[in-house]
Amino acid sequence: MHAESISPGAVKTEEQHRRDICAVGGWMHERGYVASTDGNISVRLGPDRILTSPTCMSKGMMTPDDLVVTDLEGRRVGGSRKASSELPMHLLIYRLRPDVNAVCHAHPPVATGFAAAGLALDKPILCELVMGLGCIPLARYGTPGTSELTAAVEPFVRDHNAILMANHGVVTYGADLLTAFQRMESAEHFANVALVTELLGKQVMLSGGDLEKLVEAKARYTSGSQAAAAAAEPKTPAPPRGDATERITLTRRELEALIDEALEKDRARR
Repeated sequence: MHAESISPGAVKTEEQHRRDICAVGGWMHERGYVASTDGNISVRLGPDRILTSPTCMSKGMMTPDDLVVTDLEGRRVGGSRKASSELPMHLLIYRLRPDVNAVCHAHPPVATGFAAAGLALDKPILCELVMGLGCIPLARYGTPGTSELTAAVEPFVRDHNAILMANHGVVTYGADLLTAFQRMESAEHFANVALVTELLGKQVMLSGGDLEKLVEAKARYTSGSQAAAAAAEPKTPAPPRGDATERITLTRRELEALIDEALEKDRARR
């Protein structure tokens, strides 16, 4: 029913986008990120058209012909089925983030468990998450399919690429569909690791110095410039400050400030 792989990139034919959405729908269903007819997926076809999964259909059973084309107001302009009632959340993300071309919404069990417990995934315990997603904030509860939901996620869309929705699930997005899906995978992986640390009764946070190095590394990596990377390296090693094993716990606000600064630098370079 769906492909085993999809290629990166957002510049594709509509037929390719249709196949890709079905592939990602199958992946989400196989991994248990959605059950029954849960979840929704969309891609930006152009400046005024969105291709999205239909309502009331298993994401693991979709075919390319089942998908729906809408305008940026959510009005159907192609397809025989109805679009998801949560399409307005996707449209909000596209309006606020011109760099986004794909959105995934699902209910991965562990990450959704954190959302249902009222807990954000915002503790610096995994270097990969700091590099890849930064903080995953928690939006307040909003009734699905209503303006409450879009109002709840709106404050977080510009500065984050993944959001937990209280008592609901997770939404991720990116420059292409593969990126949006991989961010969903990363969010669930982080939630699993965070849960294990909670069960073990101990979480060792990355220090402020560790975080500074990570955001600098992210800036060098995303710039794609070897010269910029070399210039960013210190000419002489910084003198040690205190115990080399010392760990500093950042507040949520301090961590978000560091990540936000790195993201702003990334966007300024593009």
